[in-house]
Amino acid sequence: MEPDIVLIDMRTCQLTMAQVMEEIKRLKLEYPDHEIIMDGDAYAIVARRKQRWGAAGSP
Repeated sequence: MEPDIVLIDMRTCQLTMAQVMEEIKRLKLEYPDHEIIMDGDAYAIVARRKQRWGAAGSP
């Protein structure tokens, strides 16, 4: 599994919540093969590659 891509470090960014939400919308378009999520451990918005499931039900 490849590592997550840190897109926005919430500890250091100066964005408002509305700006973060707009940025997430933009990032979803920029990274269509990734999930854009809030990683609570890293306290960051990250991109995680979507898993492709095979016929047997495993990636």
